Amino acid sequence: MGGSERNADAEQTKETLTFEQIVEQLSSIVTQLEDGELPLEQALATFEQGVRLSRLGSKRLDEAERRIELLLHDAPAAERGEGVVTRPFDVEQDDE
Repeated sequence: MGGSERNADAEQTKETLTFEQIVEQLSSIVTQLEDGELPLEQALATFEQGVRLSRLGSKRLDEAERRIELLLHDAPAAERGEGVVTRPFDVEQDDE
């Protein structure tokens, strides 16, 4: 398996991580880096992995916040007895 295939597999795997798994992996990375035992190149690669995970975690939090905002926005419908109204959101549409 070539490097680009491994990167594609890693990206796909990252997308399936739960927020809790992301936090757990970030905690592990911080511990490894704080120990100071990693060779420089491995420390840099580990740091880069942490940055990617941090960005993914931030993205997940932003998505959760948007879902909450949609629920709160539709709260008047719930007050009218229509129950909790949810609707999917398009991340790209909301970023415009």
